[in-house]
Amino acid sequence: MQNTLFEPFQLGPIKLANRIVMAPLTRGRSGPDHIPNDLMAQYYSQRASAGLIVTEATAVSEQGYGWVGAPGIYTQEMSQGWLRVVKSVHDAGGRIFLQLWHMGRASHSDFHDGRMPVAASAVKIGHGEAKTPLGKKAYETPRPLETDEVLAIVDDYRRAALYALEAGFDGVELHAANGYLIDNFLQSRTNHRTDRYGGSIENRYRFLHEITQAVVGVWGGGRVGVRLSPNGVFNDMGSPDFREQFSHVAKELDKFGLAYLHVLDGLAFGFHQLGEPMTLQDFRELFHGPIIGNCGYNKQSAEAAIAAGSADLIAFGRDFISNPDLVERFRNEWPLAEPAPIETWYSPFTAKGYTDFPRYDS
Repeated sequence: MQNTLFEPFQLGPIKLANRIVMAPLTRGRSGPDHIPNDLMAQYYSQRASAGLIVTEATAVSEQGYGWVGAPGIYTQEMSQGWLRVVKSVHDAGGRIFLQLWHMGRASHSDFHDGRMPVAASAVKIGHGEAKTPLGKKAYETPRPLETDEVLAIVDDYRRAALYALEAGFDGVELHAANGYLIDNFLQSRTNHRTDRYGGSIENRYRFLHEITQAVVGVWGGGRVGVRLSPNGVFNDMGSPDFREQFSHVAKELDKFGLAYLHVLDGLAFGFHQLGEPMTLQDFRELFHGPIIGNCGYNKQSAEAAIAAGSADLIAFGRDFISNPDLVERFRNEWPLAEPAPIETWYSPFTAKGYTDFPRYDS
C-alpha cells in the first residue's frame, strides 16, 4: 500500500497526525518589540491540523533581525511570547517547530542604528530592495564577519535554541536557505573568505556544522531540522558548484541523526540555471532521515512525491495563508479559497488577511 498525505508519520520521538507541513511564512505581525502576541497564537492554532507547523523565520539576535514585524527568540520576553503561541497549537492538537534565522546581508543598517548588515563576504544583493522601518531602500554592501564574530553567532544560535526549548516547542529548524546568513556562508557566490570558513566546500560548510552541533547539543538530533535551497535564486543566490556543495552538506548533516532535511526542490520561485536542478531523490541517496519537499507543490504532486518515496512529508506555504483548514480541504476534496491579496501578507499588527479566513462550509 502506498503512503499518502493523510497517514500519520513518526518524526523521531514525535508522532505527526499527517504528512502535511505548514511551511515557514513571514507575516510581520509581532509588533515593534519582536515579541509574539495573542494574534499570532490565534493564527497558528487555526492551522494546527497540519501534521507539523514550522513557524515563520525568527531572529536569533538583534544583529540577525531585518524584517519589519518579524519575531525574535533572543530574550526572555520573546520566549514567553512564543510560549503562548506553542500552548495554543498544542491545545488544538498540533505540533510546532521554531525556525531559527539570521538575515545576514538581507538586513539593512536602518534596523541596526546605522551599523552595516553582516555577511560571509562583502558581496551585496544585486537587485531588489530591503524593506526597512523607514521604507524600501537599496541593499547595502555588508560588512564581512571577523572569525571570532562567527563563533559568537554560533553561540547566538545555541542561546536561541535554549529559549525555544523553554517556550515548549516540539523542535527547531535551522534556516540555511534563501540567501540568508548560513546559506551566504555555504555558497561560493557569496563566500569569498580565506579563513577556516571559506575557500573550499568543506570550509564553507563549517559554519552550518558548528551551528547544527550547538543546537543538537541543546535539543538532540531528533528534534532539529535543517532547511536548504540548492536550486533557488532568492536573495541573488546560485553558485556554479551548487551540486557539489549541497551534496557534501547533505552527507555531513546525515551524521547528526536529524529530525528531517527540508529541501526547497521546486522551481516555482526561480531557478539559477547553473546545472541540472537537485531533486528530492538526489537528497534521498545522501541523507537517510526524513525529507520534507517544498516549493510549488499541490495536492496531486505532493501525493506523487510521497507515493514514489522521494519525500516523507510535503510543505505547503501560500495555500495555508487563505486556507487555515487546508488539511481538511485536501482530505475532503473541497475547493481552496481564493488566494489572499499580496498586500495583506505583511500588514503589520492587523487581523485582516491573517486570522479572518473562514473554514470551509460544506
